[in-house]
Amino acid sequence: MTDKNQTPIAKDQLFGPFLFARGGDEKTSRIAALVVAPEGLDLPEFRVLEQGAITPVLLATLYGRCYWRFDFDLPAKSDTSYNFDNETYSVCADLTKDVRFGFVSCNGQEDGDLDRPLEDRNALWIDLAKQHEEQPFSLLLHGGDQIYADGVWECHPDIIAWDKARRRQRLATAFSDEMRDAVLKFYLDHYLAIYGQPQISHMLARVPSLMMWDDHDIFDGWGSHKKWFQGSAVARGMFACALEAFCLMQLCTAPDTTPENLPDMVLDRDGQSLAWKVDYPGVSLIAPDLRSERTPSDIMGDHGWRDLLAALETIPDGNRVLLMSSVPVIGPRLSLVEMFLHLLPSAQKYEDDLRDQWQSRWHRREWCRFLELLESVANEHDHEITLLSGEIHVATRGTFETRGKTIHQLVASGISHTAPPAMFARVLGLLAWIGDHPLPERPTKLKPLPGRIGTYCAARNYLTLARKGNSWDANWHLEGIGWTPDLTI
Repeated sequence: MTDKNQTPIAKDQLFGPFLFARGGDEKTSRIAALVVAPEGLDLPEFRVLEQGAITPVLLATLYGRCYWRFDFDLPAKSDTSYNFDNETYSVCADLTKDVRFGFVSCNGQEDGDLDRPLEDRNALWIDLAKQHEEQPFSLLLHGGDQIYADGVWECHPDIIAWDKARRRQRLATAFSDEMRDAVLKFYLDHYLAIYGQPQISHMLARVPSLMMWDDHDIFDGWGSHKKWFQGSAVARGMFACALEAFCLMQLCTAPDTTPENLPDMVLDRDGQSLAWKVDYPGVSLIAPDLRSERTPSDIMGDHGWRDLLAALETIPDGNRVLLMSSVPVIGPRLSLVEMFLHLLPSAQKYEDDLRDQWQSRWHRREWCRFLELLESVANEHDHEITLLSGEIHVATRGTFETRGKTIHQLVASGISHTAPPAMFARVLGLLAWIGDHPLPERPTKLKPLPGRIGTYCAARNYLTLARKGNSWDANWHLEGIGWTPDLTI
């Protein structure tokens, strides 16, 4: 696959290393590192003191770049390191006792994302790095919209024309090789444009990441559009390209989702759903894939439900569960909004945004099923569960009162997306005040952050989670406001 109009890449244009977590035990933390280099360039040496030089695996060669993965282990220590290109990177690889995780989401915005000064765009990444220097993070969790790829609609004249065409013409249009090259190259270039920003690459090289995608990693609303649209050859082709880029840039694996290529953490060995589960001492992290099988009527498909159930039933005894749901599981009563939009045809363009949510009337039965599954795991298997979500560009929290335990939901969004108007937060707060309790006698409730009054906080933000002994605390950092008090979860 080649790009005839490709711009020559400078020989010193290296991207990475970007670290990805693979799980660990009391002695070892398993890590994969992604390095992207110009084709034909001899890679610098990648060395780990305990293992010596690491031999890379070539994941793909695309558009003049090679995507290399280095698999290695680090001892479960807080002061270990690796060396690449004559630079030493410190990593806090001890997850056996007290630990600290960061959680981020919505790393971009729909329009003008790359036009902003980096010091402004990445102000919270800069702050996150300062926090890491003071008290290191062992993991960085990315809850969705790691990039905003909506510019894909402008990547090729044929894509632009298709987007403006009538329905019949769209359905009759094939996804050409030229379209595929333009779309895939756009996704890969955009990932590198984001990951390569110094404020972000600094953290990705020092803290192993766990990532799960959401719609903007594909394009806005993927999975919630009309069936004819999503079934078209062009839309399916664009999704396939986004999936290849997701595998390379968020899973650090080959773009071909065959069983031999998928990392062990991926639950569905057929690659229909890319949900994953990672275990460490005392904590298990799970991220269902809410996009790969999504349709206007279903958030997860058969593969996703099968594997989520199996993952939740095989949590090691005593482990806390951190479950990343890219869209919040606990949310406001959206059926009223959907009813209102149904009466206003001009406003129905927002329908896909509402269908994205668990609380949509189209997903109510599936939402109840998800809550019942969480309740079962929390009570019958005696696990503490914490839900982590992003997507909505504000910060909030919520609780789900099961018959035996309280399940907390923590929402942090977005780390670089511009904060919405305060009125947006007030309207959401009103819908939250009306309430929505899908399971009898087991209420879900949205609540203000510690120290705050309104249910939603319209400020850019990120979240930290800390385990001290057997206790877990959460804190939000709110831009222009500061830190919230500890929330024990």
